[in-house]
Amino acid sequence: MTDIAMIEAARARLAGQARRTPILSSPFLDEIAGRRVFVKPECLQHTGSFKFRGAWSAISALDPVVRARGVIAFSSGNHAQGVALAARMHGIPAVIIMPFDAPRIKIENTKAYGAEVVLYDRANEDRDAIGARLSQERQLTLIKPYDEPLVIAGQGTTGLEIAEQAAELGITQAEVLVPTGGGGFASGIALSLAAKAPGLTVRPCEPQGFDDVARSLASGKRERNPHQAGSLCDAIVTPQPGEITFPIMAKLCGEGLVVTDDEALHAVALAFNRLKIVVEPGGAVALAAALFRGSELDGDVIAVCSGGNIDADILRMALDRHPV
Repeated sequence: MTDIAMIEAARARLAGQARRTPILSSPFLDEIAGRRVFVKPECLQHTGSFKFRGAWSAISALDPVVRARGVIAFSSGNHAQGVALAARMHGIPAVIIMPFDAPRIKIENTKAYGAEVVLYDRANEDRDAIGARLSQERQLTLIKPYDEPLVIAGQGTTGLEIAEQAAELGITQAEVLVPTGGGGFASGIALSLAAKAPGLTVRPCEPQGFDDVARSLASGKRERNPHQAGSLCDAIVTPQPGEITFPIMAKLCGEGLVVTDDEALHAVALAFNRLKIVVEPGGAVALAAALFRGSELDGDVIAVCSGGNIDADILRMALDRHPV
């Protein structure tokens, strides 16, 4: 099980590899939100998302003989790119299973990092079954996107940075809003904050219609989404919270927050115009919650922008629909 020692060990392995992303702010966003909003832009991380942290953490911890055979992963795009780049940097092969309707930029970037991409239909096929079969056939090590302690530890290094940066800014109490799919990012950050900054509480954020984490936290058991596709926030659409991640979130996180796709697009436009960063819809749900769910929040907010791998037409849509 992931703990703070594993997260600190992951940080040591990530030293010189991952970027320490900054904390940003804008008086324009504060005015919209009616409170201080700080933004942690993991869209500036290698491969355009926090996923590089978990991928490097898991791959770098493998036995060298096992690692040399190669790795396999399944992802709608951000975990795919993180694993592909980490594998290339280690000089090993990578096979990535991706939904055929993933954003084209994510599929092409994954290929560009040197990975073999296998496409599947997420509405009718089981990616876990495909991954298990190929892993066995080719003796590849499966790097799960969130239900893997070493991946959670890597994602948790973001929380170590948030704790340090909050202290530098004099923030001792805040809600940390985190885009959430399977829960690896939220649970990793929550573990770090519980150990290093207990006044900061994680609030998982999701798109409407795919709010399995929020419903699971409310019911106390893992709930499933009725559909596996149909949101612009593709990066965080997962079947249900992870077996490993959910107990961590249930223990350490506050209530989930849910935003609409259009609110996520609005946040994309505001991030571009006010912070000068490019964020994809799934990566913008925490910022959307910070700006448009004020009645469900209390005090200062730190919103994590988890990814920036957005197709140009979606970015244009966001800017056209929500001009400043």
